[in-house]
Amino acid sequence: MKRRHFIKSSAGAGITGATVINGLFMNRFFSNPAPAMPDPDIPGRSDMIPMDEVKSSLVKLCEDSVRDNTARLSFLNKTYPVITALLANETPQELITAAKNSESDGAEGIAISLANLKPEFRNSGSLKSIMHSVNLPFMFYYYRADKWGKSGDDERQKLLLTAADMGASMIDVMGDLYDPSPMEITYDQSAIDKQKQLIDEIHGRGADVVMSSHLTCSLTTEQVVEHLRAFEDRGPDVVKIVTMLNTEEELAEAFSTTMTLKRELKKPYIHLCNGKFSRPHRFICPTLGLSILFAVPHDPERKGMNIPTIKEIKVVLDNIQWNINEVI
Repeated sequence: MKRRHFIKSSAGAGITGATVINGLFMNRFFSNPAPAMPDPDIPGRSDMIPMDEVKSSLVKLCEDSVRDNTARLSFLNKTYPVITALLANETPQELITAAKNSESDGAEGIAISLANLKPEFRNSGSLKSIMHSVNLPFMFYYYRADKWGKSGDDERQKLLLTAADMGASMIDVMGDLYDPSPMEITYDQSAIDKQKQLIDEIHGRGADVVMSSHLTCSLTTEQVVEHLRAFEDRGPDVVKIVTMLNTEEELAEAFSTTMTLKRELKKPYIHLCNGKFSRPHRFICPTLGLSILFAVPHDPERKGMNIPTIKEIKVVLDNIQWNINEVI
């Protein structure tokens, strides 16, 4: 943990140093320009590069250097809850457009499903171009339901590690990674050990980790607390669970669960729900202690979906003007 914080802190110093060095070099170079180019007809001089082309190339080189040394953005140094756009497009250009629209709508972070990205774009260059499109932290997740074919647990982690290398702020590690389980949490010790090793590797590459489960059933408050405490012991920075709400009683308990997690957990958490009664919880739970919430860009075809749009959730949070973190 200390090493990762050092990386994030020192990155800011790195960009300052890079900027100063690049600036000094550029100033010295262009304040003392080379003599005018000799006549191109003179033997041996016809292949010299014009000064304007040299200047243009050096400017681009310096800009790229500064960009590559930019401090990694984080979901964890923002005011909670962080409104995060949930994107699942197929191409880099679609994701870039969606990310820019989300930022314009008020998103404070971007979460991308790599299972929807076409295989030909699953590479470092594509991921880097997406993350450079907006000045927001990026989270990447890659679950088993791959749109373009079957993929193994180990194979998917390689792409997630590439995303971390390219500057991802947070990587999602599934709670049953290496041991598929109905409740999306493994208690197999060998699988847990591999999860811990992966989390350490992601941290070593500069990214934070959220460990998650997505369930198709409801859970009691006690069950959710036990589930997420088990995640905490595996070393992630954020713990996440999504359950189902299909009755009034389940909705009432979900509100209690969200507030209980604030008292019982040591780490930032995400508690969200799907189902017939989930929409009220999606709008209110961000005020009850969540660190990150998910919303979608405006899309007329998604009308009636449980997940709010970015603009919808912003209207609620801007007008409710209350958060449990401010009173407890």
